[in-house]
Amino acid sequence: MMLRKLLSSVDSQFLNGLKLQIGGSSYLASRSVSSLPEAVGLDSDRSDEENGEMDWDNLGFALTPTDYMYVMKCSRDGYFTDGMLNRYGNIELSPSAGVLNYGQGLFEGLKAYRRAMGAGFLLFRPEENAKRMQVGAERMCMPAPSVDQFAHAVEQTVLANKRWVPPSGKGSLYIRPLLIGTGAILGLAPAPEYTFLVYAAPVGTYFKEGMAPINLLIEHETHRATPGGTGGVKTIANYAPVLQAQMRAKSKGFSDVLYLDSINKRYLEEASSCNLFIVKGGVISTPYTNGTILPGITRKSIIELARNNGYQVSERLVSIDDLREADEVFCTGTAVVVSPVSSITYQGHRYRYRTGEESFKEAI
Repeated sequence: MMLRKLLSSVDSQFLNGLKLQIGGSSYLASRSVSSLPEAVGLDSDRSDEENGEMDWDNLGFALTPTDYMYVMKCSRDGYFTDGMLNRYGNIELSPSAGVLNYGQGLFEGLKAYRRAMGAGFLLFRPEENAKRMQVGAERMCMPAPSVDQFAHAVEQTVLANKRWVPPSGKGSLYIRPLLIGTGAILGLAPAPEYTFLVYAAPVGTYFKEGMAPINLLIEHETHRATPGGTGGVKTIANYAPVLQAQMRAKSKGFSDVLYLDSINKRYLEEASSCNLFIVKGGVISTPYTNGTILPGITRKSIIELARNNGYQVSERLVSIDDLREADEVFCTGTAVVVSPVSSITYQGHRYRYRTGEESFKEAI
């Protein structure tokens, strides 16, 4: 997996800022853990090496229910109660819950990997997800868990479901933190109560192509986001509106949709579930995050790693003309990891790109 390669491609000082190491029923972190709340008691009878009953060689990106989820409540005043692990299952919601009526909700996505050597697991930059959720919560008028609360909930979820972390090289445990308005509300206003919930599922590759190059279709009628909207935060409201365009593209054999800006309709923004990079003449370019593009954590990591390894990276407006002239294109995201793009189709014309051993994606 590409993120595993990223973790092994940088020096230990930089690595310590990227991951948490979890082993047994304890954890080590690049930050102090003394301020974390008391750990919830776990069923620790299982060893780190024990696996659930799965066909690990044929994992796709689908929901496989695991054993536990982590739940924490919060009132409107922003005070979160102590969280606890519950058996994975349905939750009870009022029909007038804020999330159901007004879409007041956020989610994050991150992954845990089983270590290739020795016991324990790796988490990829959980603090970054926590900070991004806080930014989104402010935009959506919601209280948010602290970085420590977020990280603790993720850690406990991984430990409680450790038998579902795939064997090294077979996949990852996808972790989904949710922050939703669960309090009952009739008029348009912030919900009176919120629930922070974390669940997880073992996954393989996101696209049906696996790690093979993907093919994208540029959508010129439907727009994912507009200036002044919510495109820059990971709110649940951003995703249902793109389903129609995504399904239309997939029915034509494409892997995903690439969206243009809604004003000029000529600048590339992002795909339905990932950020975009292009490579031309040794320079790596990616659309800058101006409020309509989600600031991806894998995107940020690629930019940092590329610059640390001597590559020139430009965050700027990327036009369709740039796409026509690019040598290479790839997408990044927690779900898609780093996916090479074989072609992009725009108004009936297919532009093809370099992939394979000579590509930047493989070089880094």
